[in-house]
This record gives sequence, C-alpha cells and structure tokens, in this order.
Amino acid sequence: MIPQALRVLLILIEVIVLFNLLIIVHELGHFLAARWRGLVVEKFGVWFGKPLWKKTINGVQYSLGSIPFGGFVSVPQLAPMDIIEGKVESDRAQLPRVSALDKIIVAIAGPLFSLLLALVFACLVWIVGHPINESDMTTTIGYVQADSPAAKAGLLPGDKILEVDGEPVTRFTGMNNSVVWNVVRSEGATIPIKAERAGQVKDFEVEPFKAETSGWRRKSVRQVLIMPAQTPIVDKVIPDSPAAAAGLAHGDVIRGFNGQPIFHPVAVADHIDKNPDQPITLQVMRNGQLLEPTLQARPIGEEKRPRLGIWWDADGRMSVAHPHPVEQVYKSITSTLNTIGAVASPKSDVKLQHLSGPVGIGRIYYLLFQSEGGWQLALWFSVILNVNLAILNMLPIPVLDGGHIVLAIIESIRRKPVNIRVLEMVQTACAVLIIGYMAYVSFFDIGDLFGRDQDEEPRRSAPAQERPAP
Repeated sequence: MIPQALRVLLILIEVIVLFNLLIIVHELGHFLAARWRGLVVEKFGVWFGKPLWKKTINGVQYSLGSIPFGGFVSVPQLAPMDIIEGKVESDRAQLPRVSALDKIIVAIAGPLFSLLLALVFACLVWIVGHPINESDMTTTIGYVQADSPAAKAGLLPGDKILEVDGEPVTRFTGMNNSVVWNVVRSEGATIPIKAERAGQVKDFEVEPFKAETSGWRRKSVRQVLIMPAQTPIVDKVIPDSPAAAAGLAHGDVIRGFNGQPIFHPVAVADHIDKNPDQPITLQVMRNGQLLEPTLQARPIGEEKRPRLGIWWDADGRMSVAHPHPVEQVYKSITSTLNTIGAVASPKSDVKLQHLSGPVGIGRIYYLLFQSEGGWQLALWFSVILNVNLAILNMLPIPVLDGGHIVLAIIESIRRKPVNIRVLEMVQTACAVLIIGYMAYVSFFDIGDLFGRDQDEEPRRSAPAQERPAP
C-alpha cells in the first residue's frame, strides 16, 4: 500500500511530466522546422525561470529552467517574442531575410506536431482503451429534480431524449452531440426537447435554469436539472443499518422499489425523504435471483434524516471503450471548434471565464490520475488537450502561431516586412493581453481548487453518498 503523501507526490510528477510533454513537443515542431528551413535558432529551452543547466551546441543555447512549466524556442527572424522568450542576442536588422513561406512553415509546425502527438495518444487509447461510465453514453433520463424546469415541462425518468434544441443527441455528457452541451449551448428563451416515452415521441419546451453565483465564482450556465440513467448498484452497506439488517451486500443491483422501476439511485433517497415513516420494499437482483426485502429507514449515526445505510457505486456499470484514433481526433476538433463558437456568440452563456488555464488543466489531470484507470483517462484527455493546443495556436492573433502566419501573408502581399517597431508594439500588446487572460482564467481555476466543498469534487473511485447532489 503506497502512503498517501507518496501517492500524491507521484501523481503530481505524472501531471508535470505529461503536461510539459504537450508543450515541449509543440515547441520542438517549431525548432525542427526552423532548422530545416535554415532560420537562425538562438535558444531552445525546457521550462522557464533561471536556468539550472545550459549549453550551446552548433550555435543553439539549450537550457533547463527552474520553473517546471512548458518550454520555448527563440527564432529572431520571426515576429519578436521578447516579452515571453527574453531578449534575443542577434540584431534582427542584420539577420538574413526569410521568405514568407519559410515563416509559415515554421509557424504551422508547432500545431502540426501537437496534432501528431494527439494522434499518438489516440492510438494508445485505441489499444489500451479508457473507462467509460454508462451514464456518459445514454440519453435516457435517470432523475428529474422536483420543481425543476424539466419537471415543469413534463419530462420523466425513463424518457429517452432524442433531440435538444433541434440537434440530435447520442450521449448525455461530453461536447459532441450530448444532452448537457446542447442545453448549455442553447440561446432561446426555451429549449425544445424531443423525447421517446413508451414508444411514442413527445415534444417538450423547457425554460432553462441558471443558478445564482457569487462574484468570484464562474457564472452559472444553463441547466434543466436532470441526471442521466444509471444502474443503482450497492457499493457498501453501513454496519448496523436497515440495509445491513436486510442482508444487502456489495454488488446488489436495485431494479426498483414498491413495484416501480427506478433509473437512478437518488430516486430511493427521494422516496424516503417524502415518506419517512413508510417501509420500502426493494426489488434486488443478486446472481440472477430476484430478492424483495422490506426495510424501514431510520437515522443512522449522526444523521437526522431517515436512511437505509447504502453507499451507491458512483459510476454504475463501467465498460472500456476503444475508439478509433481518427474518431478521437475528429471529435476533439469539433468539440474545440464548438467551444470557440459558443464563446464568440454574444447570446451564449459560455464565456471566457468558463475556459481553463494551466491551473485548471493540471487539476483535471490530477483528478484523472487519482481515479481507477486514471492513466488511461489521462491519455484520452491528452488527445483533446493537444488538439485544443493546436487549434487555439492557429487563431490569427499576434504572438500565436496563427498570428505569425497572418503576418507572413501580409509581408508577401506587401513584398516587404512589417515595420519592426510597429511589430514589437503589436506583439507586446497582444502578449500582455494573453498573459492577462491567463491570469483571469487562472483566478477562476484557483476558485474551483479552493472554493468548492469536498463533496462537490468528481471522485470516480470513491463511493457516492446515498443521496448524490442533482
């Protein structure tokens, strides 16, 4: 058994190594393309800060910084990047002219290497697979919160959602064709939802809900307050509880209670809250046999509300998916473009503050590595992150790779370089804006890190409480 402190340290090392790999491979693309096209390369650095080691080889200064975050390559014949990479030693005015095509090749090589790394990770995921929760892949409603927008519109547990906001859905969560994303991304006063119930297709108009948030938290996005269907599986039984007295055990599947089918564990807790003095008869499947124990809920330990004493499996039935590498990369591209489109839309609830910076990404990696099958999930997430890095760097903004490409195109049209002083001012201004943006999203990332209650954290390996929060 690994001590907790050592386990945390190992996870942090895994996060640092994997996160840095994504950035260093991106910069390696620029470096190799610059060397291939004959551009002057002054520095190639792994990590930032005061160098712990540096050595000049064939005119290039290689270094290892003291701040374990990212890397950089200094190519002075491209647009000036002094605010990020430090002052260059060469006089740019005295350096040989570089063609616009060479600049474009060097600029596009970084995103290309990010895509290639995404494809490598995708091939690994294809081979080893990644864990997937049954609730992630269904469109069947498991729970509808009382007095919620969905309840008021008439949606019920067991309804299979077919379309949200006019778009077909194939899964409940995620960024592609999902119920949750289409709810968040919708912009109308109501959200049209098409669902199948008992073989009939019904149409619903749902008025979305947005929770109130304090000024330092991310603003809430649209919700309809439903949960996906999930098989209620007993993970643990609390000793000296009604569940223990009835003989319930780990692995028991609860198909229903009092003769009614259920689609999510929270339905049991809801029924007990509404009928605390009434006994409940569970329909339990164990090794192919149906058991029907009757239990009387009561307070357990320091609990004041009546409980059965069941901790539910947080994930329900799990499986391992082996998606094709091309499918993974394609879905990552479309999800990134969908996010950019949502942020750019003035009517969308999705804003810049809902994106994550290095702190948020590191936190996601940490949570993934903590979970069962975490390294597989981390590989899968790395596909998305590499594609994200490639696409965002291709945006036509000075400082980014897309900005270098735009400047090279302008140079080829004008048949002369952009004035170096003007270029320095534009690059510096854009760099300041990007650094400011990173600080802005990191503020919310830190709020997520320290501002949430412990029970709000997603924990795949930990047993869920009897009443999961909707």
